[in-house]
Amino acid sequence: METDFEDLRRQLADAKAEIERLRRQNERHVHAPTGDERTSAAGTDLLFTAAEKTRMPQIVTDPNLPDNPIVFANRAFQELCGYGADELIGRNCRFLQGPGTDPADVAKVRDAVAARRDVVVEILNYHRDGTPFRNELYVSPVFDPDGHLRYFFASQLDVTRFRTEEGRLAESEARYRTLFEAVDAGFCIVEMRYDAAGRAVDYRFVEVNPAFERHTGLRDVAGRWLSEVVPGLERSWLDAYGGVALTGEAARFESGAVALGRWFDVHALRIGEPARRRVAILFNDITERREAERVLEETARDRTDERDMVWRTSRDLFLVCGFDGRYRSVNPAWTETLGWSEDDLVGAHFDTFIDPADRSAVEGVFGDLVNGIVLDGLDVRMRTRDGGFRWLSWYAIPRDDHFYAAGRDVTERKALEEQLRQSQKLEAVGQLTGGVAHDFNNLLTVIKSSTDLLKRPNLAEERRIRYVDAISDTVDRAAKLTGQLLAFARRQALQPEVFDVGRGVASVSDMVRTLTGSRIHVETQVEPFRDARGREGPCLVDADPSQFDTALVNMVVNARDAMSGEGRITIRVRPVGVVPAIRAHPAMRGDFVAVSVADTGNGIAPDVLDRIFEPFFTTKGVGQGTGLGLSQVFGFAKQSGGEVIAESRLGEGATFTLYLPRAKAAAAAEAEANEPADLAEGHGTCVLLVEDNHEVGAFAAQALEELGYSTVWAMDAEKALNEFERIPYRFEVVFSDVVMPGMNGVDLARELRRRRPDLPVVLTSGYSEVLAEQGTHGFELLRKPYSVADLSRILRRAVGGVGTGAR
Repeated sequence: METDFEDLRRQLADAKAEIERLRRQNERHVHAPTGDERTSAAGTDLLFTAAEKTRMPQIVTDPNLPDNPIVFANRAFQELCGYGADELIGRNCRFLQGPGTDPADVAKVRDAVAARRDVVVEILNYHRDGTPFRNELYVSPVFDPDGHLRYFFASQLDVTRFRTEEGRLAESEARYRTLFEAVDAGFCIVEMRYDAAGRAVDYRFVEVNPAFERHTGLRDVAGRWLSEVVPGLERSWLDAYGGVALTGEAARFESGAVALGRWFDVHALRIGEPARRRVAILFNDITERREAERVLEETARDRTDERDMVWRTSRDLFLVCGFDGRYRSVNPAWTETLGWSEDDLVGAHFDTFIDPADRSAVEGVFGDLVNGIVLDGLDVRMRTRDGGFRWLSWYAIPRDDHFYAAGRDVTERKALEEQLRQSQKLEAVGQLTGGVAHDFNNLLTVIKSSTDLLKRPNLAEERRIRYVDAISDTVDRAAKLTGQLLAFARRQALQPEVFDVGRGVASVSDMVRTLTGSRIHVETQVEPFRDARGREGPCLVDADPSQFDTALVNMVVNARDAMSGEGRITIRVRPVGVVPAIRAHPAMRGDFVAVSVADTGNGIAPDVLDRIFEPFFTTKGVGQGTGLGLSQVFGFAKQSGGEVIAESRLGEGATFTLYLPRAKAAAAAEAEANEPADLAEGHGTCVLLVEDNHEVGAFAAQALEELGYSTVWAMDAEKALNEFERIPYRFEVVFSDVVMPGMNGVDLARELRRRRPDLPVVLTSGYSEVLAEQGTHGFELLRKPYSVADLSRILRRAVGGVGTGAR
């Protein structure tokens, strides 16, 4: 009798859950009436049957035989260790251990065997070829109906790759810390002291970086009070930092320190809760720039020798630019920093040297300068002579028909910010790695089992359709999982867009359940938005969806770790009209969407709750977390104009709520009525197919022919351009991969569009750095893996001119 496919898929999808179920069934047999041996035997047979079929490595040992030898090893275990069944049967598991195996781990297993209880331990084993691998070992006793110990059942999970990912995460953190130590900007954390009237009277230096001394000239200040280090510092500094610590409002200002004889550009923000009264300060010495600005304001053309010295020797970039957008005068620092000579710059238009992605922002502030508004800190990417780009932060003062501007190279600072953001993403990816690998093995198991069953002779049509549908559904799930991982891991600028938070939560629900495991129940609740007339609609926000997904994962990871692997997590989405008062902020009224993650863990102590969002603060052990997860949530909330609040009582769990401003209107919905029908007839339309992978190209060419298209297949961009030049107007649409040797698909599409502006071009890719950094440049995009229906639909839309954009 054939095994029903649905039962097979459930058994293979989660072998550990099946083992646990069989163990519970076996425990019930201990209390069964006499004569129920047949049921018990059936349970034991089922146990061995499940172990043989699962892809998880598993063995069975018999403690009733001398030295508790292995009596069964499935094929997955043999592949894991490299030994055949005949080499394993009859031997104790200790021969898999080696010089690197921790005796304490071995002792845990021996103690559990002696006590006849379950044990979970991570242990170092050795492959037959001598290579070590880390093995997460689950050992469970199996009893007969009379309560006598019959077997020990052991499941193994190779976690070597997961530990490697943890190492990569630690390496990423180390790179970040190295960059932080080497950055040119001064940095310190101070702790404020107030008098009885609530006025700041002093502050203590908690931590300083190496650049602090270079900028201030002060040494050995950590742990000392300001009044000891710099007596008589201006009252304005105390008032500024005291205000930041009390209100939580970040501040940026320029101020002179007479006691130090210097000017500083200062960024200050509060760290932790008001009770801690701590402020983080990032600053640069701008004494030279302030002097140069003074010189610029007096005159840029009639300079004295002293002013000319500042103009010529400053590391900052100075310029005089007319309101016609053309440079009138520049200092030598342009050549040192960007490589451009004075002859290259004077007379040229300002947008010639600006990254196209930043031009719209620059044009906006240029209009402000024309209207007499001072520019205070605009970060722009400027093109270097060798074709690269560097970040510069600009300050500008308008005068008559021109303006004076000073720019400082902040490329290192931008790299630091990007490294922090990427480290926060890697924190989430590291948490996902083990569960995702498990999920992919399950998906591959379903596909492999289905293909094996499809090969059986005389297969009923109903079963054939069922297996084919299972393969198709599983591929869709795998593609979704891959897309989510790429969204987490890729390096890209923040890209806010209007999206439905309820759908966003639903889209990552499978990944969230992967994070938590089978013993934690995850529940989602989405409440619709209701307008004044009671009409329902989605909860929309205008934020970066990739960063939102990362924030949600970080909150779920925090909840999971608080519950020791068992409990309930509730994710709730709802519209609210007020954000509660928190961190000295008054309550904010308005339209917000609240996303709450509540757990049933042990709760958070009040002293820890005050520091929970600080970067690198963690209560976990070494190697178990970087402390970046919740700081990413805090940063995302602030960047999006929202707030995050943590509420908890010891013993009663915790709730983290992310508040985001509700978007007033959704982006224009696509007209589904204009969508072409699935598998629409191609009517001989000629397609230039560009695909360097032979298998994918052959499939696409065959699919296009089946749909009625005429196809010319080129293996790379150069061959595609040659085919195009032979008969340019024979092609009605181009279908090209993005990642190819030589010219990539985006550059090919732009070149084809240059030669023939009316030619429709459709790109396809599973993932590309080009797409992540630059987008699709307006071309249609079909994401891999794609179906024949997807291919037909997007080609008909492209040929018919129905919409553009990524699909």
